[in-house]
Amino acid sequence: MRIAVTGSIATDHLMTFPGRFADQLVADQLHTVSLSFLVDALEVRRGGVGANISFGMGQLGVRPVLVGAAGPDFDEYRAWLERHGVDTGSVRISEMLHTARFVCTTDTDHNQIGSFYTGAMSEARLIELKSVADRVGGLDLVLIGANDPEAMLRHTEECRTRNIPFAADFSQQIARMTGEDIRILLDGATYLFANEYEKGLIESKTGWTSEEILGRVGTRVTTLGPGGVRIERTGEEPIEVGTAEEETKADPTGVGDAFRAGFLAGVAWGVGLERAAQIGCMLATLVIETVGTQEYELRRAHFMDRFTKAYGHEAAAEVRAHLS
Repeated sequence: MRIAVTGSIATDHLMTFPGRFADQLVADQLHTVSLSFLVDALEVRRGGVGANISFGMGQLGVRPVLVGAAGPDFDEYRAWLERHGVDTGSVRISEMLHTARFVCTTDTDHNQIGSFYTGAMSEARLIELKSVADRVGGLDLVLIGANDPEAMLRHTEECRTRNIPFAADFSQQIARMTGEDIRILLDGATYLFANEYEKGLIESKTGWTSEEILGRVGTRVTTLGPGGVRIERTGEEPIEVGTAEEETKADPTGVGDAFRAGFLAGVAWGVGLERAAQIGCMLATLVIETVGTQEYELRRAHFMDRFTKAYGHEAAAEVRAHLS
């Protein structure tokens, strides 16, 4: 199964604040906030929604096609992704703009404040999915991840025009999107991904109820943080999957991307929705135990031991057949 992952390609600058953001906020002065946080640590890591999801799929042995735009400084990053099983042949290289940057500070409660510079990502709107499909011999699914908003709209419309199944995943871009944009991007999606807060925001901005949205997509996948994930389909009972036990909690950045990578790997293998969600939750647990979005190591035996402990021998046997 050939899956293209469209989305941002970026460098993450991750900082740690040894306190609580909430303690620095004055309730009646929120309209005039002026704060500077003295941080303890800075980590410069590879990131971007599209690259993170592709990296995770590559770790699981599924070779995704990364579709996005980067700058002339992408060579080292490209080599890293290729070494980890990602097809980067459809990444557009800008002649003028640097690869996008994400700057994020995390406090002791794991709350985050971040900023994103688009850079070369703005040129993702110039990529045509037909050329991607022609290069790899066709596409079975396209994930429309957080990216240049015009690119997200163009890729979605092209999927509809060319009858390519697509998954809608707005994540960070949902805050700047209008209700009309969101309605366009989700209508007819095979999968709709969101966390619990984004789920409510989608309903608020579109004016559609949860039931109306569910009637417009094939499968709605909502991540619930420590509560795991809920999967809904019209006319069927929801599927709920819990998280795998964490050995430590180092950094929440990229956990949602890892879940999507695991879920899509399960889709590519042809396992059921529950099993796909379990794979996603297990991969997400590996990410939260490391600092950075692509710094985890997926060791097959270790992954399967922990997967078995979390979800049982029957589930593990099905996954092991594909993972090995």
